[in-house]
Amino acid sequence: MYIRKSEKSDLETIKEIYSNAKLFMRANGNMNQWINGYPSDELILQDIADGDSYLCLEDDEAQAVFVYKRGIDPTYLRIDGQWLNDEEYGVIHRIASRGKIKGTGTFCLNYGLQQCPNLRIDTHADNRPMQNLLNKEGFTYCGIIYLENGDPRMAFHKKI
Repeated sequence: MYIRKSEKSDLETIKEIYSNAKLFMRANGNMNQWINGYPSDELILQDIADGDSYLCLEDDEAQAVFVYKRGIDPTYLRIDGQWLNDEEYGVIHRIASRGKIKGTGTFCLNYGLQQCPNLRIDTHADNRPMQNLLNKEGFTYCGIIYLENGDPRMAFHKKI
């Protein structure tokens, strides 16, 4: 597997991966995350334009997508709990797998940790598979953060 930046021409592939991820979420009892058209085409294209969208590929076929940014995330400034540290950090958002190949989530998380060995991520309380992955990969649950719209998310952090 390898990682490359997403391009505008990847939009349909990214939408397909997100659509598959939504089906997986619903099948696993997560009915309230990524609803009402989220993530929108506009958001996906903005992630690409910002240079923050990445694809995980196997044999040149996209298997996963995620957003990776380094620096302050405004939604992480307030936490009901405590981060592991206040050092510079990277963030992964909107990580999703096509579901065909095992280990893509781990591969994407490891990519983020290679870019910055101080990584934060959040997930919905109903997203048990993601929580299990984060726990398996040694992330520490740190508390609750709040999205711009006020929705709570479980916050995780890993420092290597």
